[in-house]
Amino acid sequence: MGTGPSAKKPGSRSKLKKYKRKCWLKNRAKDTDEIQDEIVKSVETGKEIKFDYDDELPGGGQFYCVETGKHFMNAKALADHKKSRYYKRRCKDLKEEKYTQGEAEWASGMTKEVLPPAHAKK
Repeated sequence: MGTGPSAKKPGSRSKLKKYKRKCWLKNRAKDTDEIQDEIVKSVETGKEIKFDYDDELPGGGQFYCVETGKHFMNAKALADHKKSRYYKRRCKDLKEEKYTQGEAEWASGMTKEVLPPAHAKK
């Protein structure tokens, strides 16, 4: 039983594999297909993607970037974000066609071709 501080130093868990496995998903950005679905849905309904005021979100949820799916504290931070390399790269990725289940099956070799019967009746 030691009498020293029981709390760990900041950053002491940075090399622990268990900690990394638990926490990797916390800060993950939305995938491009999720964002493409949101954009298509907003175009179909004719409504913009907006959030009501929420104290839990940065900036009350009023400064939202649709392309990256992130909230910002103020308009200046959002404007700076829209000049960044990450934003421009994400916009370029969103312009590409969405990857579908059919393409995945084709790439794995699962074809949907119809073959003629082996013993055709004459």
